Amino acid sequence: MKLKFTKMHGAGNDFVVIDAIHQQIDFTPAQWRRLADRRFGVGADQMLVVERPQSAGVDFRYRIYNSDGGEVEQCGNGARAFVRYVTEKGLTDKRAIRVETLSGVIEPRLEADGGITVDMGAPILDPARVPFDAAGLEGRPQGHDTLWPLDIDGATVWVSAVSMGNPHAVQVVEDSETAPVASQGPAIEQHPRFPKRVNAGFMQVLGRHAIRLRVFERGAGETLACGTGACAAVVAGIRRGLLDTPVKVATRGGDLSIAWAGGNAPVLLTGPAVTVFDGEIEL
Repeated sequence: MKLKFTKMHGAGNDFVVIDAIHQQIDFTPAQWRRLADRRFGVGADQMLVVERPQSAGVDFRYRIYNSDGGEVEQCGNGARAFVRYVTEKGLTDKRAIRVETLSGVIEPRLEADGGITVDMGAPILDPARVPFDAAGLEGRPQGHDTLWPLDIDGATVWVSAVSMGNPHAVQVVEDSETAPVASQGPAIEQHPRFPKRVNAGFMQVLGRHAIRLRVFERGAGETLACGTGACAAVVAGIRRGLLDTPVKVATRGGDLSIAWAGGNAPVLLTGPAVTVFDGEIEL
């Protein structure tokens, strides 16, 4: 079949966005992997699918496939691309929409200055719901957070376990540029304590309102930016007593802004979303 798509990115985290309202999409994992392939396909960290809603009170259904072909629950940078896409393509005339995902409803909003803010909902902090298997582990308190020990290649790495609809393990590092992302990232992603695998975040604290962040994403490897990873890192930093809201998150692909009032308040993610080109590919 011939597939129409749009290439987009949010702070360098790049996407193939597909309208599944006006064309039929039923791809195998191998076809998703081909789309994501940077030599034999279009190339992307994730594929984002726009569908009609399945529930009352929402505008669209939002599905996300990683470059390994697996479907995942959430993608914050993708949510910003999603709202820009449906607005530019005339699928809605609203500046704020409600979108259903595998992990629940999110609310992206197109701001007057062209930026996009996404209400990502409240973070999930109960280890069992992240999900993280803490059985038999002795956590270490820091501020209002609990740090959990992971055995990574014979060394102990202390992480915060946070879910933003998808699981994250956040550690603090002295220098994000020299952090062992390439070596520790895959080991943390596949750690048996995380039954659904996990996104591994490496956070360098620059001040009360600023961090640098690298994320090894589950099913995609290291990306230039990770929106839910930025949210999880800021939540962990605030709970540890290291950060105050709002926080500027510097990633390799650009800057994001995260605000969280604590407790059950929603995490607000603000950043860019850019259309690169439209195209067609034979699958």
